[in-house]
Amino acid sequence: MSSVQTSIVNPDSEDATNDAIGLGQPAQSIQHKNYKGFVAGIFSGIAKLSVGHPFDTIKVRLQTSEKVQFKGPLDCVLQTIRHEGVQGLYKGATPPLVGWMFMDSIMLGSLTFYRRILKDNIFSNPSILTVARASSRKVDNANQKVEDRLPTVGHGIAGIMAGATVSFIAAPVEHIKARLQVQYAADKSKRLYSGPIDCIKKIAQAHGIRGVYHGLSATLLFRSFFFFWWGSYDLFTRYFSEHTNLSTPSINFWAGGLSAQVFWLTSYPSDVVKQRIMTDPLGGALRDGERRFPRWKDAMMGIWRRDGPRGFWRGFVPCFLRAFPANAVALVAFEGVMRALPE
Repeated sequence: MSSVQTSIVNPDSEDATNDAIGLGQPAQSIQHKNYKGFVAGIFSGIAKLSVGHPFDTIKVRLQTSEKVQFKGPLDCVLQTIRHEGVQGLYKGATPPLVGWMFMDSIMLGSLTFYRRILKDNIFSNPSILTVARASSRKVDNANQKVEDRLPTVGHGIAGIMAGATVSFIAAPVEHIKARLQVQYAADKSKRLYSGPIDCIKKIAQAHGIRGVYHGLSATLLFRSFFFFWWGSYDLFTRYFSEHTNLSTPSINFWAGGLSAQVFWLTSYPSDVVKQRIMTDPLGGALRDGERRFPRWKDAMMGIWRRDGPRGFWRGFVPCFLRAFPANAVALVAFEGVMRALPE
């Protein structure tokens, strides 16, 4: 989860909605806020990448390697550093560093948009609202009482829709990142791809835009689990608001970190399948090997036949360990830069 996402206050309040679309504020003030948020988001992405990317590299390698290659996460770390140096842990870091700036903006913007659409057009229906009334209650957020008219299930549905929207940027970013992360050769001349640009060029020349977007359907499925991320984020926010005296930033911090853990607990098997697809040889003119998984089902069955149920959880430990600290550091960086920048 990006720091921009975890620092969201309740988007259903009138003040939050006005902030999101710029109502009731001078144009100059809006421009200043946009400028600060963009710059803070860049620093947030750098902080998250610095802390989280080594964990992600180990996760991807464990997910896609043969069982005999690494004994476990620690062995994977040690082998990577021994053969490739510390920089080996940061292979494939450029695509997400650049991509997250766009992905965070689209994710946050579309999430807010879909929440408003659902609240105004779906959950405003009295019959539907009655069914969801159990999760609609007063929430103390941003130090004021507001009527949260969008139930938890609405937040989850908005998460699915926002996840699908951002997938069209996330899919090629994650695809290129994954292919760079599984290049084990320490000698750069022995690698198929010299970097992200070279990777994109070679795949596009051999397989066109469809090659660059290889794994899009798996990405869409994986990000459908944003239902649990944003649904649980709402539940944790409600709980901390009603049962603790935590400040709004602290609530955002804990709700964001815990909901990220819920997301990975529910989505991880689909992420393993996605990574297998994205690192599968494309074949053809690229000459990187023979394709093994032409369909999502083929990748899933391949994992099942090789490792059984445990295969869908390979690399889970570094992923789970990464989720909270990466988001925590990103949030600290985001809020710190926001406070430091002049109005």
